[in-house]
Amino acid sequence: MSDAGRVIAGTAKGTRLLAPGEGTRPFGDRVKQTLFAILEPDLRGATVLDLFAGSGAGGIEALSRGAARAVFVERDGTAARVIAENLSRARVADRGAVVRGDAIAYVAERAASDGPFDLVLLDPPYAATDLLESALARLAAPPATGATILQPDAWVVVKHFWRTPLPQAVGLLASVRTRRFGETALTFYRPAAEPADDETTPG
Repeated sequence: MSDAGRVIAGTAKGTRLLAPGEGTRPFGDRVKQTLFAILEPDLRGATVLDLFAGSGAGGIEALSRGAARAVFVERDGTAARVIAENLSRARVADRGAVVRGDAIAYVAERAASDGPFDLVLLDPPYAATDLLESALARLAAPPATGATILQPDAWVVVKHFWRTPLPQAVGLLASVRTRRFGETALTFYRPAAEPADDETTPG
């Protein structure tokens, strides 16, 4: 196992987290500081979905800072076990649920029944742009039934390679800001009043 850094604030501040392996890119301290400085006003009592969860560092930071519960979706068995261990280390296991499975299938089949969510963190492998596009499109799609995945004022935050172009608007989501940290970028989406007619990519 490798090191996924530490929880930087809240009830679990200072807790060291494990990473499933060297190929994992957990949220670094600088990225987490910026991310949660923006999200902090909306975290208390929030329901969080951590997709492609890896070590679970993002969702665990949210729980430490006051989120009510979090669902961690991870396909890799070793990573799923690491998330469970990290939840225990951070003393938030009672508020976290680990789902071992495909993130796209989860969004399509289970997310609406487990939600609605106030915050969704998307952190697929940087090279897997198809997974990123598919997950974002499914999250942004108008609900087919009465069940919804996202709260009306939800945040959807994508962690991605800075050169990967993301749409300004997709479905019911619109990009409101992007922050860059070296090769990593965070793009923040919020629900829009009307579905996007077409997708435009920032230049």
